[in-house]
Amino acid sequence: MAARLKTMTVLVVGYGNTLRGDDGVGYQVAETVAEWQLPHVRSIAVQQLLPELAADLAEVEIVVFVDAVVTIDSLAPNITIAPLVAGEDATFSTHIITPQLLLGMAQRLYGATPVAYLLTIPAIDFTLGANLSAIASQGKELALDYLKSAVGVGGQFGSIADSGSK
Repeated sequence: MAARLKTMTVLVVGYGNTLRGDDGVGYQVAETVAEWQLPHVRSIAVQQLLPELAADLAEVEIVVFVDAVVTIDSLAPNITIAPLVAGEDATFSTHIITPQLLLGMAQRLYGATPVAYLLTIPAIDFTLGANLSAIASQGKELALDYLKSAVGVGGQFGSIADSGSK
C-alpha cells in the first residue's frame, strides 16, 4: 500500500454519548478544540470509536483520545493523560473498539504508528440528559487547559509539530 501523506500533526478524538450526561464530556472537549482552529491540530468528535477512524490516525504524528472515566471521588476532578500503544491484534468481533485497537488497525492497514495518548476526565453521572455534572465540567476545563498548552506553540505537542519531524 502506498504511504499516506501526513497533512495534520495532532489529532484530538473526543468520544462519548452526548445524551448520557458525563459520558459526552470527551465529545464536548473535541468540539471546543475544533473551535480553536489551530493550523496543526484537527479535532474529531464522535459518539463511539469506529474502524474508519484508523485512516485519520494514519495521517497524523500524534493522537490524543479524550474520554470520560467513572470516578468515585467526586471531590477531585483530576484528569489523567497516559501513553497508548497499538493493540497487537487489529481484528475485532464485537461492537467495542478501543483506542489501542484503532492504533493497531492504523499500523496494520496503513503502516502508521502515531504517538498516542488517552486523556481521561472524571465522570459520575451517566443518566439520560445532556448536562455535565460539576466534576465532569471541572474536568473538562482542566482537559481544555492541558490541551491548549500541549498543542500550542512551545507546548509538549506544539514543539513536535513546529519541528517539522516526520
